Amino acid sequence: MKKDIKIPVVKDVYVAIVHEWNQEFLSKDWNAYIINNRKTPIEMALVVSKGYDGDRKTSTMRYAFGVVAAKGFEKIELVQEDVLSLNNEFYVTYYADNILYEKRFLFEKNTVKESNLTNIPLIEIDGIFAK
Repeated sequence: MKKDIKIPVVKDVYVAIVHEWNQEFLSKDWNAYIINNRKTPIEMALVVSKGYDGDRKTSTMRYAFGVVAAKGFEKIELVQEDVLSLNNEFYVTYYADNILYEKRFLFEKNTVKESNLTNIPLIEIDGIFAK
């Protein structure tokens, strides 16, 4: 019976943390984004985030996006500097083409730093993709 269960593979949907200018506070902040590089929109996207490292852990945060446009992106949350020393995990669940998809994205501790920045397509800001 297990052979009859098909688990769809997530393709062209990513989580990235970008280092961008915050005009309101006149500082550079780390922000997490969900990126949809598919040719079709994703619907009812849910993102659950948390940070952890042994006994240290953050609160679990939950976010919902009705639709993330095709070739589009949405800001998930501001990521505080202290949290970057923890493993940061984002579980993303969404519907596309009437199929439910789920994937765990992970930023390992101390990997989100300026020396690891690359250009993030669609957003056109320097950042880091989750594994």
